[in-house]
Amino acid sequence: MEELCELNAQAPELHKQGIHLISIDEKTGIQALERANPTMPMKAGNSEKQEFNYIRHGTQVLIGNLEIATGKSIVPRVGDTRTEEDFVNHIEQTVATDEDGEWIFILDQLNTHKSESLVQYVAKQTNHKQELGKKGKCGILKNMATRKEYLENKEHRIRFVYTPKHTSWLNLIECFFSGLSKRVLKRGNFKSQADLKQKIVAYIEYYNLHLAKIFNWTVAKKEDIKKLVKSVKRYVAKFMG
Repeated sequence: MEELCELNAQAPELHKQGIHLISIDEKTGIQALERANPTMPMKAGNSEKQEFNYIRHGTQVLIGNLEIATGKSIVPRVGDTRTEEDFVNHIEQTVATDEDGEWIFILDQLNTHKSESLVQYVAKQTNHKQELGKKGKCGILKNMATRKEYLENKEHRIRFVYTPKHTSWLNLIECFFSGLSKRVLKRGNFKSQADLKQKIVAYIEYYNLHLAKIFNWTVAKKEDIKKLVKSVKRYVAKFMG
């Protein structure tokens, strides 16, 4: 938690040094709901009225990221799945926007975030010469713990910082997802999965042009960070056992 707080506070300075600090996560199960009847427009004395019955057209998954120093979303991916391959491809496309830059990704501990494919991609990008081992048997690839340790290596040009359990609020992409839900999804009307995808992509383009801003992380002083960590530990001990 202390490392994440410090990174969030240092984002503008890291950006000046050519280091990209990226918050990343998946928003799953985004439903393409078409209202069974047209929405009644707002008029004097009456608010907009939305039909409560709807037709389901399936779901989409957004793999989104946010550069904390600029507030912009980089190459978001909207698709049908969130597989290990999907996630690695997203990281690859993101890094491709600055192939020689340094990248720090803040993310949760989902199994696809500590995968064999991700380790192999980072090893290739960082010119790792040592044997990676074999998944389930030995070496760096043995299990999620060994893969996580490798992906966290601070000597790598591309590295990952994982949020502890019950601390999703440290991952600032959640703020972006909240805005997407309020502005697009909550009262949206989507005739198909393709329509839903197009409207999500259009919103992100608009967001980058007009709404993106630097996240001013207020928990910057070490004494404030320590107080925060202590309060969260007390909360977890009391309510989560």
